[in-house]
Amino acid sequence: MMRTYHCFWLLFWAGQPHQSFLTPLSKRTSGFPEKEKVLILSGNSRRDLHRSKRSWMWNQFFLLEEYTGTDYQYVGKLHSDQDKGDGSLKYILSGDGAGDLFIINENTGDIQATKRLDREEKPVYILRAQAINRRTGRPVEPESEFIIKIHDINDNEPMFTKDVYNASIPEMSDVGTFVVQVTATDADDPTYGNSAKVVYSILQGQPYFSVESETGIIKTALLNMDRENREQYQVVIQAKDMGGQMGGLSGTTTVNITLTDVNDNPPRFPQSTYQFRAPESTPPDSPVGRIKANDADVGENAEIEYSITEGDGYDMFGITTDKDTQEGIITVKKALDFENKNLYILKVEATNTHVDPRFLYLGPFKDSATVRIQVEDVDEPPVFSRPAYIMEVKEDVPINSVIGTVTAQDPDAAKNPVKYSVDRHTDMDRVFNINSGNGSIFTSKPLDRETLLWHNITVIAAEINNPKQSSRVPVFIKVLDVNDNAPEFAMFYETFVCENAKAEQLIQTLSAVDKDDSYSGHQFSFSLAPEAAGSSNFTLQDNRDNTAGIFTRKTRYNRHEMSTYFLPVVISDNDYPIQSSTETVTIRVCACDHRGKLLSCNAEALIHPTGLSTGALIAILLCIIILLVTVVLFAALRRQRKKEPLIISKEDIRDNIVSYNDEGGGEEDTQAFDIGTLRNPEAIDDNKLRRDIVPETLFMPRRTAAARDNTDVRDFINQRLKENDTDPTAPPYDSLATYAYEGNGSVAESLSSLESVTTDGDQDYDYLSDWGPRFKKLADMYGAMDSDKDS
Repeated sequence: MMRTYHCFWLLFWAGQPHQSFLTPLSKRTSGFPEKEKVLILSGNSRRDLHRSKRSWMWNQFFLLEEYTGTDYQYVGKLHSDQDKGDGSLKYILSGDGAGDLFIINENTGDIQATKRLDREEKPVYILRAQAINRRTGRPVEPESEFIIKIHDINDNEPMFTKDVYNASIPEMSDVGTFVVQVTATDADDPTYGNSAKVVYSILQGQPYFSVESETGIIKTALLNMDRENREQYQVVIQAKDMGGQMGGLSGTTTVNITLTDVNDNPPRFPQSTYQFRAPESTPPDSPVGRIKANDADVGENAEIEYSITEGDGYDMFGITTDKDTQEGIITVKKALDFENKNLYILKVEATNTHVDPRFLYLGPFKDSATVRIQVEDVDEPPVFSRPAYIMEVKEDVPINSVIGTVTAQDPDAAKNPVKYSVDRHTDMDRVFNINSGNGSIFTSKPLDRETLLWHNITVIAAEINNPKQSSRVPVFIKVLDVNDNAPEFAMFYETFVCENAKAEQLIQTLSAVDKDDSYSGHQFSFSLAPEAAGSSNFTLQDNRDNTAGIFTRKTRYNRHEMSTYFLPVVISDNDYPIQSSTETVTIRVCACDHRGKLLSCNAEALIHPTGLSTGALIAILLCIIILLVTVVLFAALRRQRKKEPLIISKEDIRDNIVSYNDEGGGEEDTQAFDIGTLRNPEAIDDNKLRRDIVPETLFMPRRTAAARDNTDVRDFINQRLKENDTDPTAPPYDSLATYAYEGNGSVAESLSSLESVTTDGDQDYDYLSDWGPRFKKLADMYGAMDSDKDS
């Protein structure tokens, strides 16, 4: 390569006019300069020119980068026209790299580069030069700038912006389809030579792809590239500088190209015929089998829709698509019946849902296959002739009346016999029953439409040979109405009539209801009972609209003579058989004002304008009674608490159950009870008080005369009983006293049956019959003994 160097004149203007000289620094050479480059500093004569400003005018130095020599690289020479060669001047260099990268010989002005320079790091250096007097140190020339430009050489290879490029294009693309653009840059100077001129070429990837040499655009180079054959391609692109000439530097990059899918493949069944089996008991919507058509495409291009296009099972089966597996699921739409049909043949079609019109020329994007479904026989439960039964029965039918029949039969070829039963969970009261052989339903209890209109029961039909095979059917039984209920008042009627009422005055309007159902509407008739029709003080008028009015027959009424009237009214319906009832209207005679407003009645006012109601009065009375009872109980409890016994003994007869089944010793037993104490009041200790209760007031015991020895015990006991009744110190509670002592010399003597055996003489027990019915059993016993002795 030929390089040209230019030499310039340096003009120096002194502060005062000097003579100007123009000296050529160097001449243009080819190749590296053979002569030194001199920049002359010139001054003008002060006598010739008069200027107030002086400056240097510099041209540029040019220096090659990447110098490989062993010596310092020579740049150029500075020279001043005031330099006489006697060494009195000193040259100084400053600026970019001065003293480090660039040095100057202060005596001769020669400039040299001490290091290898790289244009890509810094292409231009700006320096300043000055000449000074060595002795005085004063500048003889003003400081001026000059430039050193680094000339470029091809020392940088092209670099791609990415190490690896990724791109994708649809498969089956046309030739020349844009894929991606790669870009490489060269750090060399694009304005100097061809060092930065990059050319692209393809090293790997042919014949599938090509690249434009100047732009780096990669395009398809082969027609109908199929993703199903090959999906990934790796292309290597080279970028070379120097315009691609020999000796240029180069760099490479890798481009990974992926072919994306398009719908260019139709679905295909791997086989033409499929076989499936389905039991006849398979419920609807249950799957029978799966089929799948293969599609080489992926994603939405491989989505398939299945359909049944024809066949004798078009209505019996359906098919849906599993979105995850792209399989066709064949399902049962209706119940299967082996006895009716045991083989179905279907034609199933698989179609792409997303079809690309560009590839329709490849053929229809669908395929079909034949599906054969064999129905298998199973033991089925009985089948009723209807899904539900509705029956009607009149409510007055007698028990055991047949109201309807249900029918079921075994659908299998064996035709097993069937037995019927009623699900008692649906007929808890056992109102109905069924004949297990023929399925006839009959009543087992009376029916009442007014109580229950509909009876919903379930009938079970089971095979006799296999009771587990059973089925159920609902039976709805409607009870039809018959006229078996008499009409009655819609409410309880209790009205009043004023004492000053006038004749033919309306006092009450009556209405009636009937529990029975009437298809044409109820029609009631009202009349007075025969016993009240002639003697009643009131009349009844039938309004012919299911209402009636009660009117007064006379002018005045007296509540003191008759306070309440009971008017019997007969209500009849017009259905068959006619039903009637007698209802009573209570009419009270009350005092009213002149406007007919109720004031009061004899027994109680029907309406109390003022005061309290009957319920309120009863409540107040109950509260008073409860309060009084509470006060009485409280007083009694306080009294009992005051007389609480001081000593609680186990022998206390009030707190213990005393057994009296011990007979005792009879008259001779003087240890059990001393009769002398009872007959001798003087034996009572005057100072001894009761120990079983708290003493309140000390009362001295009464002194009674001693009983005579011949006094009868009965008189004695009666006397003591009277004294105790009137004694204020007697205990307030019930006491148990034993008076079992007969006494000495009793006229009745002993009545003991044990002692009577020892008597020699016969006894007469006839007097026992005179003692009344309580001694009848005893009289019969001893009377029978006398009869035995006589016999």
